[in-house]
Amino acid sequence: MGKLQSKLKRSTYKYSRPDGIIEDRTPTKAFQEYTPAHVDTVSVVAALNSDLCVSGGKDKTVVAYDWKTGNVVKRFRGHEREITKIACVHKSNQFFSASRDRMVMMWDLHGSPQPRQQFSGHAMVVTGLAVCPDSSQLCTGSRDNTLLLWDVGTGQCVERASVSRNLVTHLCWVPRESYILQTSEDKTIRLWDSRGLQVAHIFPTKQHIQTYCEVSEDGHKCISCSNGFGGEGCEATLWDLRQTRTRICEYKGHFQTVASGVFLPRALALMPVIATSSHDCKVKIWNQDTGACLFTLSLDGSGPLTSLAIGNTISLLCASFCRGIHLLRVDHSPELELREVAAF
Repeated sequence: MGKLQSKLKRSTYKYSRPDGIIEDRTPTKAFQEYTPAHVDTVSVVAALNSDLCVSGGKDKTVVAYDWKTGNVVKRFRGHEREITKIACVHKSNQFFSASRDRMVMMWDLHGSPQPRQQFSGHAMVVTGLAVCPDSSQLCTGSRDNTLLLWDVGTGQCVERASVSRNLVTHLCWVPRESYILQTSEDKTIRLWDSRGLQVAHIFPTKQHIQTYCEVSEDGHKCISCSNGFGGEGCEATLWDLRQTRTRICEYKGHFQTVASGVFLPRALALMPVIATSSHDCKVKIWNQDTGACLFTLSLDGSGPLTSLAIGNTISLLCASFCRGIHLLRVDHSPELELREVAAF
């Protein structure tokens, strides 16, 4: 296992567009092709620690992968249909997976290849998965319009909430808080209080389906992503999670659905920056404060980009329909740039 080959990436070059956005299509850097993690579309990737990621996709398999060496660490099998979401337990070897089989499973990297715990309670595909900061509770959401709160230790459902037409698309637990952020196909972003599983706040309704949400490490801000086509919709939005809970900024420039967004480590740039991935095969880096697009990386031939995760302070992991998982590196030479260095 490990690296298959090293080659030059030939599909791209670099140019400055008339609108001033730098787009990377450069064929000069060595590119590593590692042993593939999956044999089909990768739906989601999450970082377990600074060396390992966990991913899932249409092959029904959850894979722990060492992206620094290009090796599969372990494969976990138990789901009967496509993996939709993965949530990792902070500073732990444990993680959760959700699937179209309506099940959620808990895994241990160093334990049995069989699930450590199973959570069954949804009537449709599980599309939201978030673990609380102390890992004692798990929140799941589904296209069945429900959120369920689970005791991780016992595997028992302790709270259930249902909202009409609330087809859940993503869940994210706010760091150091009891709140859970949720996006929905009803174009709404909701903030839930896990104490009783009640809606604490509803943000202003967007014009398009909200596909994803992410909370900043300090818990002060969040990103939501919109679906769309031909540039209609296709934006990410920054919200204040504190008292005002208002819209701060929008990031427009993708031409298809924005599937994922992350807050990049502050050490990467002089200003706060975020990254988004889209079904238009592009990853964009944005100035968080102004909404200006600082860099665009085009992953030609990848198909829709489904998920983003921070690998370490200079690396991003990006899942795709057609080319597995892309390892991206942030450079300063001299301006902020993003390049693909490996795929698996």
